[in-house]
Amino acid sequence: MLRAVPTGPESSVQRRIFMSSAALAASTGAVAAEPEAAAIEACARDYIEGWYAGDAARMERSLHPELAKRIVARRPDGRSALQTMGAMTLVQSTRARAGKAETGKRADVKVLDVFGHVASVRVDAEGWIDYMHLAQEDGRWRIVNVLWELRG
Repeated sequence: MLRAVPTGPESSVQRRIFMSSAALAASTGAVAAEPEAAAIEACARDYIEGWYAGDAARMERSLHPELAKRIVARRPDGRSALQTMGAMTLVQSTRARAGKAETGKRADVKVLDVFGHVASVRVDAEGWIDYMHLAQEDGRWRIVNVLWELRG
């Protein structure tokens, strides 16, 4: 049911009370989420920095064993195809990079959203962007899904 928006001095007081309550609720939520956001960011950094360093152990600890990393790629005939990589393939690819460490590469991590035991993260890497879903199991954050796109 729609109601008319009150006007006059009472509406001004009601608006201030509402805004103050909303600000308090938002700031309380942000403070509570900070430790989780730090742990989520650390997991995403293990992933991207582990890749650049060729550090398979660091990559592996960031990934859930059931990881699905996907990209929509173009086939030679011009049609799209969804390509999927699992956790072990990604760990092995990282291990193959050992001794070829890259430093100074873009590795921007942004926690987009956290709700309970799930989170969304964007990793802005040198040659691609990853959108990740993380889950917390037994107090540990790990990457479950990655949808990525190459730059260019």
